[in-house]
Amino acid sequence: MRDLGGIPVVGGIVRPRLVYRSASLAKLDGPDEAAFARLGITTVYDLRTAAERDGAMDHLPEGTRTVWLDVVADEPDNIAANIPTLLADPAALEHTLGEGRADKYLADANRALVSKPSARIAYRRFYLDLIDEQRTGAALFHCTTGKDRTGWAAASLLLLLGASQNDVRSDYLQTNTDLAPALQPILDALTAQGVNIALLQPILGVQDSYLDAALNEVHSRYGTINDYARAGLGLTNQQIDALRNRFVSTA
Repeated sequence: MRDLGGIPVVGGIVRPRLVYRSASLAKLDGPDEAAFARLGITTVYDLRTAAERDGAMDHLPEGTRTVWLDVVADEPDNIAANIPTLLADPAALEHTLGEGRADKYLADANRALVSKPSARIAYRRFYLDLIDEQRTGAALFHCTTGKDRTGWAAASLLLLLGASQNDVRSDYLQTNTDLAPALQPILDALTAQGVNIALLQPILGVQDSYLDAALNEVHSRYGTINDYARAGLGLTNQQIDALRNRFVSTA
């Protein structure tokens, strides 16, 4: 997980210690749970499907509020939401991702994060809850691996706050560095089971092309990121301003 605070935006920086992104919190315990509690995170936005949550519910400090936003509810075949199923079936993995199909699937999946109805509904609720005056404390959002649904939540948020596309891309790609140590034991175990892990690289990390696919979808369907927020998510100019007022520090 990481704090989005400190990233430069027009007129200032993202306020530190107010909004975080992460992978699943299902195994949060011990010293990590105590460290999490000290961050003052009072709301967690869970972007996973019901199937992903089943048996892997977030383990959170008592009193933490959870908001469930199923981004891919109308995409039952979304790869990001079906990684565990694919890993359990090497033949299905090869059929789905082999011969260069993985990159296309991931690009399509990231375009869908911008345009599919369930995604637009989920991200609209995400933004409206973020700016709710009754909500206090810091917020965190996550999916399972914290890279696609979470990646677009972070990218769109940073762009709406006024971050440059270069800084947004830098945060987006940072996920590869953050995930690598946690994924290596999994990859080693899968190799021992005979799984072709070369097929997994596109779905266990992020690439420039995935972010580009989402940004191109924004531009082709709506125009600017603000147009996406207004026409795609149904946010008003006042609500977009409220987002900036809450999360941008000009000091």
